[in-house]
This record gives sequence, structure tokens and C-alpha cells, in this order.
Amino acid sequence: MIADDNSFIREGMKIILNTYEEFDVIATVNDGLEAVHFCKNHIVDIALLDVRMPNMNGVEATKLITEQTKTKPLILTTFDDDEYILDAIKNGAKGYLLKNNDPEQIRDAIKSVYNGNTVMQDVVLEKLKANLGEKKPDTKVDKSLFTERELDIMSHIAKGLSNKEMAKQLFISEGTIANYISSILGKTRLEHRTQIAIYFLTGKVN
Repeated sequence: MIADDNSFIREGMKIILNTYEEFDVIATVNDGLEAVHFCKNHIVDIALLDVRMPNMNGVEATKLITEQTKTKPLILTTFDDDEYILDAIKNGAKGYLLKNNDPEQIRDAIKSVYNGNTVMQDVVLEKLKANLGEKKPDTKVDKSLFTERELDIMSHIAKGLSNKEMAKQLFISEGTIANYISSILGKTRLEHRTQIAIYFLTGKVN
């Protein structure tokens, strides 16, 4: 299902996605309220939601769709505003993509979300990193599960630092950093550092 208040984008997206045989666009709606209503009354695998819509925006719709249905929300927007990104993820969004992606990238993102993954575009992660700046990000994770050093590593990952940059800041080797990351992945059953960043910021593993 596609929710966007711009009919040109909405119908254009429908035409593009329907060219892929693995997709069936079952509805297009104008706003978040219609999106929530449709998902509650129909079986929808993925809901593509614009952020800025009348009556109810995509972030608010994401929360209700996640709480009340089995539909997986994927934010698809022309805006990469950092003010929305964390709220959308906290509300259960399984991905955050910009509309200027190639159709193939959007297709791959939809398939990835359908298969249980979380999709975050690099530019969106960069916005998160810029928004966090040098301050230590607040974390929603259960701190009792991790050592102080592991929490420190996760904090640096959430700020977008590479292993090399972390090694320089924390005065430990890149190999030791890699070992800590392996330990974190083992404890959380996550697969890569992007998921660690999202988990650290939201407390959610999926």
C-alpha cells in the first residue's frame, strides 16, 4: 500500500512497483489516517508512507500501524529531516528511504523489509550522526546486558564512527574494537553495525 498526498508521486510509484512481478500494489491513499484504516481492514505486507501528509503524518501512522496490524511500515520521503528519523524508527518503521532513489533500490528495500530486515539509507544515517554531534547519544538499551566498554563502542557506532576512528579515540586497537563488536552482535543477535546503531538509539532489535 502507498500513502502519499501527492497524487502524481502516489500513482507514479504504483505504476513503477506494479512493473515488478513480485509486487501487488493493492491500494493508494492520501494520508496517514486512510493508511491506518486500510491496514486494519486488509492484509498488507508493506506500507510505503510519506512523512508529511494531512490529517495524520507518516510518523504517527507508523506508530498505529505497528501497534494495531502486522503491516511493516517503510518511510519513503523527499525529506531527510533528522527531526522525523528517530521518531519514525521508535514508532516501528522498518526503513527510511528518500524518493529520489532508483526504482531498483526501492524494490530491493521493500523486499529486504519484507524479509525482516531494517533498511536505512546512508544519507539518513549521516543526518542522525550530524544531529547527535559530539554529544553522547541517549540509549534505550538494557545496560545490564553489556559492559561499560561495549556500551561505549555502541555509542560511537551510533555516532557513525569507523573502527579506525574509534580505535584512535578510545586508545585501543582496531582488532579489539572488532572483538567488542562481535560480542555485541552475539548478545543482540544483530547482523551488522547499522543495526547496532539503530538498536542503541531505539532499544529495538528489529
